[in-house]
Order: sequence, then structure tokens, then C-alpha cells
Amino acid sequence: MSRFFAVAVILTSTLPGAGQEPRKLDPFDQSQVKLEVEPPADFRGKRILVVAGRASHSPGEHEFFAGCAILCDLLRQNPNVFPIMARDGWPKNEKLFETADCIVLYMDGRGGHPAVQGRRLEFLQKQIDRGAGWVNLHYAVDYLPKHGQQVLGWMGGYYEPDYSINPHWDAEIRSLPKHPITRGVRPFTLRDEWYYGMRFVDDMKGVIPILQAIPPDATRRTAYTKSRLGQIETLAWAYERDDKAQGRGFGFTGGHFHRNWADENFRRIVVNAILWCAKEDVPETGAKVDFNPADLNKNLDRKGKGEFKPILPPGAKP
Repeated sequence: MSRFFAVAVILTSTLPGAGQEPRKLDPFDQSQVKLEVEPPADFRGKRILVVAGRASHSPGEHEFFAGCAILCDLLRQNPNVFPIMARDGWPKNEKLFETADCIVLYMDGRGGHPAVQGRRLEFLQKQIDRGAGWVNLHYAVDYLPKHGQQVLGWMGGYYEPDYSINPHWDAEIRSLPKHPITRGVRPFTLRDEWYYGMRFVDDMKGVIPILQAIPPDATRRTAYTKSRLGQIETLAWAYERDDKAQGRGFGFTGGHFHRNWADENFRRIVVNAILWCAKEDVPETGAKVDFNPADLNKNLDRKGKGEFKPILPPGAKP
């Protein structure tokens, strides 16, 4: 048994009372995650609203709730920010958007995207206009064109159905640009459902590619991506808005596989980007993102698709 596997499958308490059996931990118990809790009245730092979508896909995929819980734990390791987590695609207390310095969405997208329902885009535009950061992770970057055209002004690009593509592949990140989001991040290779062929603003104005790689040509299955055989593609990007508030956005296409939170570079890219979008200083060595692989098996959505199988970090073997 590998060291990583041993850590990842610790699902019992190691400190039972005298004569007691170890307490089994339920990987689907989400009751310990505090939701919509605001900072103390005297807090003067940046408020980060992290919104998790509803249960989606198969176990270990699109674990929005568990992933957001991990992300909030990572953010808490860094000074001057206070993460506030909401679930099911939209906070019960909608006013949390109005005080957020950065809004982070990790949820299903396209026509079912929680952000496009009713008049929510109009409401969110007000937050963008006052300068709130806008971060979309994985499926949350996917919008129908009628909605994506508005989101272009928020984060500079989006996944457009039938134009962009969403295959599973090993992205080899050979180099990184010099940018606050890449501080403390090293070149890496990681398998995920990395989207590419984004619909970007004209001339990429204000867009800074953060993660780039060359996908296998066999994964190019739309007319646009087929027209770019062998070319490098952008998998994550930063955006500096050219408006009065000078807000910032970040699109990150990875995050399909929950196990990838165990990769330090993956974690640091996302946390650095949130700090940057909140206009908080990113440390020269990158954000602090300490992580226990056992956390991959906490707060999961109960998807009812067979027997539970512990989630392992990338590369770990039973």
C-alpha cells in the first residue's frame, strides 16, 4: 500500500475513548462545513464568496461542494481574506454578493448555469461594475452565447458550446508567464478535463494566458479547434477589465477530477488567482496551500452510483 493511499483512506478517528471502537467517518457528511458565515464586524480584509453547485456527474467528478470546502480551507491559510461558502448554486442570503470582493463559482454551466437564471446576470453586473473579482472554475466557464457575450466583459473569455472543446487529456505545462498568479507554481503535467478553444475578447485585449499546453490533435472535435492543429491552447487565463472599477477575472478550465486538489501546483494556481482577483497581494512565493490528502474523502456529494471508493491523489496506487 502506498503512503498516499494510506493517508487518503483514513476514514476513522484515531483517538477513540478507552474501550470504544474507532468512530467511522462518513465521507458524505457535509454537516461540519459552515455555510454563509460572515466575518466579524471588525474584519477589514477581503471577503471571498465561494459558491458550490449542486451534485453533478459521477463520484469523484464535479465534486463541487467538497472542492469548495477544500478551497475555503486553503484560503483560510492566507492572511487578510475571509472565505464565505454557499451551496446549491446560489446563496440563501443573496446580499453576500453585494459585499464580496471576489465571487468564485464552481458549478454546472451552460443553460443550467445558476448565474444565468432569471435576472441574475443583471444583478451580478452590478457587482462587476463596482469592481468585484469574478472567478469561474471548470464547468462554470461554460455559457450559451447569449449569456457568454456579457460574461466576456467579466473575465475575458468563456467556453462556447460547439466552438470550444472539453476532452480528458494530460496537459503538459512546460512554462509559466511571470504574473502574480504563477508565483510559487512550477511546470507540471496533470490529467483533467482541460477545456480549450475558448471564445475570447477581440485581440485578446486584457487577457493574460496563465496555463497553456498543446493538446493531442485527436481531441480537436469542433470546427474551430480542428483549424488549429498542433497549436498551443490556453487552459486558464487572467483578465484585467478596461472599465472604471478596473476589476479582474479568472477562468480555469480544470477541476473535473476531485483528486487534482491534491496537486500543489493546481491548488496554488487557483488560490493565487482568487487573491489576485480580490486585489489582495499574492506572496512572492505564492499562496499557502497546505493540504492533507485525507481531505479528498470528506464532504462528498452522495451520488448513489455504486459502492464508495476512496479518492486517491494523482499518481497514487492502491
